[in-house]
Amino acid sequence: MEERCYRPGESYDYQLTLKKLLNTPLIYSPEREIVYRDRFRGTYRLFNERIQRLAGALAAVGTRPGDIVAVLDYDSHRYLECFFAVPMMGAILQTVNWRLSADQILYTLNHANAGCMIVHSDFLPVLKSIWDKLKAVQTVVAIVEDGRDGADGLESAGEYETLLASAAAVYPFPELDENTKATTFYTTGTTGSPKGVYFSHRQLMLHTFGVAMASASYHTIGRFRSDDVYMPLTPMFHVHAWGYPYVATLLGAKQVYPGRYEPEKLLALIEKEKVTVSHCVPTILQMLLNCPAAKKTDLSRWKVIIGGARLPRGLARAARDVGIEIHAGYGMSETCPVMSAATPQEHMLDWEKEKLLDVIIKTGRPIPLAEFEVVDLEGNFLPHDGVSTGEVVMRAPWLTEAYFNEPEKTRELWRSGWLYSGDVGHIDREGYLQITDRIKDVIKSGGEWISSLDLENFMSLHEAVLESAAIGVPDEKWGERPMLIVVLKSASRGRVTAGDLKTFMTRFAEEGKLPRYAVPDLYEIVDEIPKTSVGKLDKKMLRKLYAMHK
Repeated sequence: MEERCYRPGESYDYQLTLKKLLNTPLIYSPEREIVYRDRFRGTYRLFNERIQRLAGALAAVGTRPGDIVAVLDYDSHRYLECFFAVPMMGAILQTVNWRLSADQILYTLNHANAGCMIVHSDFLPVLKSIWDKLKAVQTVVAIVEDGRDGADGLESAGEYETLLASAAAVYPFPELDENTKATTFYTTGTTGSPKGVYFSHRQLMLHTFGVAMASASYHTIGRFRSDDVYMPLTPMFHVHAWGYPYVATLLGAKQVYPGRYEPEKLLALIEKEKVTVSHCVPTILQMLLNCPAAKKTDLSRWKVIIGGARLPRGLARAARDVGIEIHAGYGMSETCPVMSAATPQEHMLDWEKEKLLDVIIKTGRPIPLAEFEVVDLEGNFLPHDGVSTGEVVMRAPWLTEAYFNEPEKTRELWRSGWLYSGDVGHIDREGYLQITDRIKDVIKSGGEWISSLDLENFMSLHEAVLESAAIGVPDEKWGERPMLIVVLKSASRGRVTAGDLKTFMTRFAEEGKLPRYAVPDLYEIVDEIPKTSVGKLDKKMLRKLYAMHK
């Protein structure tokens, strides 16, 4: 691609591309740091140079505009470089979920038609196991750490750092149309093969602006500004780490990338680098709070955004008790992903703690440029009364247009100009959405719907409970009955029984907070609850495990 030549008097056709996003931090904070564990410490000025070197290196090994470049790496400065260099050169970044099975990784690479792969040495054995079945991959760039041996027997185009060192420090990034596809990745559903979603430069830019506006502009909690220190605790393969690396870059904030998620090292990084902003699923925060090192770590300046699953009240309370400023947010892989934030309005900030918890654990209000409604089975909008419950439908300028090469599934996703989420919820008079369940996870008992999320939320308030999952199990009389699978804190194991848990849940029915028919009769105390590849409770697996439970 060549730079367009403009005639005298012809205005510049400004396109919203990632190339433009980089201009701001290079002006405002070129010397601010970007850190990877204890192994790399650079600046935005160096970051810009490395982006250009990476683009030159990829071009030298044959990557062209429109090609798919797949990345398997831990959260690192290298991944952040790929977030920019690959789309800016006109190629498409595929962020690969390395927690998937080898067969699923194979499917996503072949379905996307990936031609080049940048792979951390830890994941080379997986690549080697599927190598003969890959259809389009021609080039492998290896990331070598810990003294490992190159590409582990695979023919490689070179090692990442070596290629960057040999590339020119300046790369002529083209002027792209803002609707050029920039990224793609695959979301795993409960059935069938993973589905590919994709986003353009324009969509990523508008999402970045929307999240930045919601995070930095309003007088509320959880603000993310240029003087914050950002560390993602959501994998960068998962919806661009929720888009926050792009926001952090726009703000020119210090960024810290943790690599492998090891609790002690994460806590050490939070303390050493003075991290102030992170985001994660509830299970990651629970893991950190229950790590012995947490008791010795000052978390009072840490702001945490919870997504991917409902923020349990008990976890929110535990976080606030150690000084963490916490609130929930909402989005999906299909929505790029951020759509809402459960931040309090100005008049709520002086509320007492328990009342404020009611707000921050909600799904939240739409961020700027996002819209959502709830609809009935016929697609009619339901009133914002905090009661009327239906499927959540959404609009925003950054939602995926389709599932890649999946026209039937796309027709299910998009109807009448709205994206259908598969989530059930209601909206109150102040515009706060509350997701009450996934349609597939709602427990249907004797003609009544029971929210699995409500059951988990109440169970989280038990002082002995670490985490829980509610599912429906077959019942001859009622069709289905709720069951709670519970992990206890280590100090309570062997002391708290299933009967104790039922007594605790019955209390909420007696107080009128839970319908009596919703109180589970079945409780299973386990050492661990299975999780999906992105750290969510794997209810599909649980329903299989307990399908015959009596």
